[in-house]
Amino acid sequence: MYDLKHFKANHQQDVITFMHQNPFVVLCGVDAANKPVATHIPVLIEERDDKLFLQAHIMRKQMHTTAFENNVNVLAIFSAAHSYVSATNYIEQNTASTWNYQAVHASGTIHFLNDEGLLNLLTRLTEKFENNPHSPAQVKNMEASYVKDLMKAIVAFEIEITNIEHIFKLSQNKDQATRNNIIQSLQQQDDAAKAVANAMKQL
Repeated sequence: MYDLKHFKANHQQDVITFMHQNPFVVLCGVDAANKPVATHIPVLIEERDDKLFLQAHIMRKQMHTTAFENNVNVLAIFSAAHSYVSATNYIEQNTASTWNYQAVHASGTIHFLNDEGLLNLLTRLTEKFENNPHSPAQVKNMEASYVKDLMKAIVAFEIEITNIEHIFKLSQNKDQATRNNIIQSLQQQDDAAKAVANAMKQL
């Protein structure tokens, strides 16, 4: 990925926090014919024994599922709002425009779980994203027979993360006056641009 020192977080925990805040990832791998595959899924993030793990589930008998079964090396891409940044905001003119964005690439090895692990994952996923203990959409509040039938079509997995790369490109290489101009401009645009402006202000 794009890799310049001035577009980095100050602390590694900032990167982990970003991952927690943006849990819908693109999971990438390579199949037996070296063809790239990818799927889009929400993940749970666990830190244990000084290691980082991602947990999620996918449908059985999909091309990406088969690829992950045959090649355990995978890449999870975390991303957030992004926006075009016009050079008209720069104090120094005759400079190229750019795009501001934040992304984390977490690579590691995938391990598929048994039915007990799948049920545990589904329970924790709905607890987290429903965020309401009384919601009928929580697995623990569903009919056991329905959950059992649902589980036949999906499989859970865990990824042990072995390497994390990131880029938080938020105009850190510009002078403060230019950064202020960019923030002001982005705040007048769509929701994604406003989110980028907020991220810039938080630096």
